[in-house]
Amino acid sequence: MNVSQIIEWISVIIIFIGSIISVISAYGMLRFPDVYTRAHAVAKSATLAVLSCLIGAFIYIWVKDNYVSIRLILGILFVFITSPVSTHLVIRAAYRSGVPLAEGSGEDELKPILFGEDKSTKNVQKGE
Repeated sequence: MNVSQIIEWISVIIIFIGSIISVISAYGMLRFPDVYTRAHAVAKSATLAVLSCLIGAFIYIWVKDNYVSIRLILGILFVFITSPVSTHLVIRAAYRSGVPLAEGSGEDELKPILFGEDKSTKNVQKGE
């Protein structure tokens, strides 16, 4: 085996790892109870999976053809920047439209700030 073949195998392994992470992301999408935890699981792992596949493809093309693909570099940057931002906006829209948290998620500390306090929390705080 020469160096070129070793680097090709490394790129194949990186692409395979990205595929495994993508399957884990799909499992998280099915497993978690509400939109917030599902979006978190998908955003983190799917971004890593896509980046791994694109980086593996970039390395393979670079070694195999001696060609630096600007399109792959731009794709890597685009996914790296836009995926977390778009997930944040989707979760924010879901929260502001009133999608409830799963039971056992903890206390919702943002609700009184965004939507105002409801009467039940006012009465508890006043001791009535």
